[in-house]
This record gives sequence, C-alpha cells and structure tokens, in this order.
Amino acid sequence: MLASLQRHRNYRLYFAGQFVSQIGTWLQTAAQAWLILELTHSAQAVGVLGFFFYGPYAVLGLVGGALADRWDRRKTLLVTQVAMALCALLLALAVYERFATVWFIDAVAFVRGVILVFNSPSRQALMVQLVGRSELGNAIALNSSVNNATRIIGPALAGVLIARTGLGMCFLLNAISFIPIIWAVAAMRPSEFHPQAEMKRSGTLLESIRAGLRYARHTKTVAVVLSMMFVVSFFAINFNVLLPVLAQQTLHGGAQTYGWIAAVFGLGALIGALIAATRTRASRTLLLVACAVFGIAQCVLAAQQRVFPVALALLVTGIAYTIYTAGTNAFAQLATPGFLQGRVGGLYNYAFIASGPIGSLLAGWLCERGGTTLAFTVGGVATLAMACFGLVTRPWPMPTGTARRR
Repeated sequence: MLASLQRHRNYRLYFAGQFVSQIGTWLQTAAQAWLILELTHSAQAVGVLGFFFYGPYAVLGLVGGALADRWDRRKTLLVTQVAMALCALLLALAVYERFATVWFIDAVAFVRGVILVFNSPSRQALMVQLVGRSELGNAIALNSSVNNATRIIGPALAGVLIARTGLGMCFLLNAISFIPIIWAVAAMRPSEFHPQAEMKRSGTLLESIRAGLRYARHTKTVAVVLSMMFVVSFFAINFNVLLPVLAQQTLHGGAQTYGWIAAVFGLGALIGALIAATRTRASRTLLLVACAVFGIAQCVLAAQQRVFPVALALLVTGIAYTIYTAGTNAFAQLATPGFLQGRVGGLYNYAFIASGPIGSLLAGWLCERGGTTLAFTVGGVATLAMACFGLVTRPWPMPTGTARRR
C-alpha cells in the first residue's frame, strides 16, 4: 500500500508537502462557502462561487493540459503554489480589514480558477515522473488518501476556528500551509525523475491540443471513463455547494455541524483511498461497482433529515466516491503514453473540474427549488445511469501501442 512512498524520495517530499497544504486548502474551502452563506443566506450564491472558481478551467483546461507537455512541470508547480498562497493571504486581509464582499470573494475564486488551469495538469503529469508507470496507480491512490485525510481534518478544524477565532484565521492558515509544498517541490532532485518519452514541442499549441483530443477520442478506455466522469462530476460531485447548505438549511445547524458532516464524508473518502491503494492493478469491475454504490448512497442521503443518518450516508458516499475517482484517474493515465500524459491528465481534470461551473449553478438552483433532497436525488440517479453505461460498453482494452507524437 505504501510502495511509492518507500521507494521514491521525490514522491515522499511531494506527499508530505501536500498533506500540510491540503489541510489549508480544505480550511479555505469550508470558510469560503460559509462566508458566502453568512453574507447572502443563499444556496444559489454558493453555486455562483463555484461557477467563478471552476469557470476558467471550463474555458482553458485543454490549453493547460497541452502546456503541461511543453513546460517544465516542476517549475510550473512552484509558480502556481506561490500564486495560490498569495490568493489566500488576500482573502485573510479582506476579512480582517472588513472589505470581504461577495463580488470580491468571487473575484479571488476566479483568479484561483485561472491558476488551477496550469496547476492541475502539471501536477497530474509530474506524478509519473516521480514514481514511474509501474507504481502510478499506487501513487494516485495515495494522493487520494492525502486529499481525503485532510478533508477530515480541514473542515472539522474550520468549524472550530470559525466559531472561536473567525473566518480570517482559516484563510491565513491556508496561506501558511503552502510553505511546506513549495519547499518540497524545490527540494526534489530532477536527476531522480523517471525518464519519459521525449515531449517534442514541434507544431502549434492548437495542434498539440488536437493530438490529445484525437488520442482520447480513438482510445476506447480513455473515451469511456472520461465520458462517465464528466456526467458524474456535473450532476453528483458538487459537495462544496451542497454540504454547507445541508448543514445550515436541512439540518438547521451551524459551522460546527458543517465541519462535522464534511469530516465524516472525508473519513469515508479516506477509507476509499486506502482501499484503492491496496489494488495492484486497475479493475473495471471495482470501478463500476463504486460508481453504482456512489449513486445509491446519494439517493439514500437525499431522504435523510437528521445528523446521524446523514453522517452514515455520507460515510458510504465518501468511500465509493474516492474508489471511483481514483480508479478513473488510474485508467486514464495508464492507458496513455508518457508524451501525452499532460494532455490526457488535463482531459481528466477537464472532465472532473470543467463541469463545475454549470454543475455548481445547477446544484444551487436545485437546492433553491427542492432543497438538498432534490439535488442529491438528481446526482444519484445520474451516477447510476453512468454505471449502467460503463457496464454496457465493456470491455475497455488497455492499449499496448503508442500514439503518433506531436
């Protein structure tokens, strides 16, 4: 389960830095959504926040993936981490100096979204250089475990901090949390990177994007799993919008209730990540079962109105969510030659993130019309439909050849 950590110094640095940084990221995510709810008392306003954050990726995500195959991925990651730290500092200053308005918070979210365009594909593509293709699935699952362990710590800590010290401390701690990951990336040894197929820079950026799209379209495994991910993400992966609304409007709780239910979801997601990390190879059956359970759990969650049943449903939802998303990522990456890694990693992120702008607005709109009951029901049904789609399109062969380089 810990193979990538045991064998690769560069990955150990990245893993440790990410652990601290992700705690700060979840602190900010929780605090930002709660701040919008405090200012507006509107679920739709939280959806608009998601629209501004994910919007840039919807427009520029494919460009970011192509650039990840042209630029030095390690240097790109350094620049983007510094930029995100500055955004967190700006939010902390806005809260402490009392000029944090809705439009200002949305504007900072938009800037962070632009940074994400360059950060996510480079981070995805760097992973194979850190651990090699043979341990890529293990490293992806361990990354998910970091993300989801911190999903437990971050929101729970945010609930306490918001109640006792205010929202500004969450943003300030997030800014500080970027220091370890910046140091970790700077301390990596490029000489220990695993060699990849040469990434040629001939041709225009548009031609590079077309090459990545062409490969994804004509490679059945990549086409199926990314199509499923796009639909599931659009309808069902809107937890940043739904969980604060669930806490405040469905359960009639405060910031600590929000922190509690978000932490339970994170615990489930961590368990799912650890299960995924024990797998030695990508499994189509496990991917489809996880997708189906993810949909069923959301339908069950939709009917709950009390904290304890909500927590149980969120625990199962989190387990299935991470097994499904980590499995999709592993299939997409392992089915792709090294010189296209950035572009296909960008397409995975595009399927996962670019649905966010409209998906967030949809989630907010559904909550305004029928509460979280309607929003979770729609997400669950859509996810079950994608599990059926994946079943009828099997088998998905794992390509053994390579695509034409560009």
